[in-house]
Amino acid sequence: MKMQRIPFYAMVLLLIVAGLVTAWLRHTTTEVPFLPGEQKPVWLVEARIDFMATGGQTTVRLDLPDDAPGFRLIREQAASPGYGFAVLDDNQNRRAEWTRRQVAGPQTLYYNAQYLPTGQNSATTDAEAPKVAEVFWDEPEATAARELLRGALSRSTTPASTARELIKLLSPNSPDQNAQLLLVAEPQRSQLLVKLLNQAGVAARTALGLYLEDARRRQSLTSMVELYTEEGWLLINATTGEQGVPENLLLWSRGENAQLDVIGGQNSRLSFSMIKQTVPAMALSQVQFQDNIFSMLGVYSLPIEEQSMFKLLFLLPLGALVVVFMRVIVGLRTAGTFMPILISLAFLQTSLVPGLISFILIVGFGLLLRNYLSYLNLLLVARIATLIVLVIFLISILSLLGYQMGLNAGITVTFFPMIIIAWTIERMSILWEEEGAHEVLIQGGGSLLVAVIAYLLMSLTVVNHLSFNFPELNLIILALILMMGQYTGYKLSELRRFRSMEQFD
Repeated sequence: MKMQRIPFYAMVLLLIVAGLVTAWLRHTTTEVPFLPGEQKPVWLVEARIDFMATGGQTTVRLDLPDDAPGFRLIREQAASPGYGFAVLDDNQNRRAEWTRRQVAGPQTLYYNAQYLPTGQNSATTDAEAPKVAEVFWDEPEATAARELLRGALSRSTTPASTARELIKLLSPNSPDQNAQLLLVAEPQRSQLLVKLLNQAGVAARTALGLYLEDARRRQSLTSMVELYTEEGWLLINATTGEQGVPENLLLWSRGENAQLDVIGGQNSRLSFSMIKQTVPAMALSQVQFQDNIFSMLGVYSLPIEEQSMFKLLFLLPLGALVVVFMRVIVGLRTAGTFMPILISLAFLQTSLVPGLISFILIVGFGLLLRNYLSYLNLLLVARIATLIVLVIFLISILSLLGYQMGLNAGITVTFFPMIIIAWTIERMSILWEEEGAHEVLIQGGGSLLVAVIAYLLMSLTVVNHLSFNFPELNLIILALILMMGQYTGYKLSELRRFRSMEQFD
């Protein structure tokens, strides 16, 4: 490698790395999929609140999940005709609030939210270790609690093992009389466990979780317990003793706050319905990461019309790569350097077969008209201008004939670049006069072959997806074009010239 080329290859390598790294960062931070059509499962959870309004001012508050482990909130909304609705932050506790000045009779309120499973069930930690709550018992429950804890602590070494021993003692089949006495005083097993753990010096709090099962209705929240360990808050099922957050458990609320408050109503009831949905990963990414730097600097923020323009524009580098490869490496001759790219873009609008037929008809008629113009001895500028006007007439006639014959493809031929076609006709006509019809067929056929190859590549769904959603990948195409620009060896088509030399080896 010559020393002069080191900066060049370093620049090529930098372009490739920059394209790959930027695409990877966009994928990891905004979750834009690399493949089109990728789907992701989401849970649509609906909370239903039924109550009887008493006729005055009514306020309904419902605890909402706050940073539920293993899930990410995608969107939330409420259906409550006649009610004001807001999501409030009440001491770092998210709560939905419905309000109405006067209402009477049976009422039904809905709150639904879409959650994406993330699979990240890591334990949450507080900045400071939480304080252990003070516990008060009346006699004889105080004595029963001390005896129950003495037995549990003697068989445990950690807060988690203490909780497990207590759950065994509090199970319905336990013969322990102290446990039976405490359950009579405190029927809620989770609240009783929280009190016993705090008495044992372990910070604990109640929690409510919702088990997600597809197409289930009228589900209720399950009482859980969270206790603080060295790794953070540990969720434990107060009935089964299961530790950790199951994949299908949505942790709905934490702490002692009531999950539902109804002011101005009675006989309130809270139930949940859920359904598992599958949504496109691309749409999910655009909803979640609208404020991400990649989304803000991307084309998604532009109007749809401009986005459509960029969708075609980002395909041009691939067409240029095909042209450079076919001319520099293969050695194919074309009519005009980058005319095949424009033809392939027109094919994207017209589809391949109608586009090929239209292009051949327009150029064929154009050559006949150009042959007549040569007898008029016009100046070059006037001749080209005349050709442009004639090409416009040809395209208009083909479009009208196609429409009258019921062929919608006839209208789409207007996507052909008229001025470029006029120049191509002029160039082919001169080529015909100077080098004959054979050379016209070679260059015209070469242009169509390159245009077809570029069209086939640019019409691939995965190519459209990558070029539009990861435009930085065009840096890699630029690097490849620069590399081919340095190629000075034999072209593939020239190898035929040396075929006869094999006979002398």
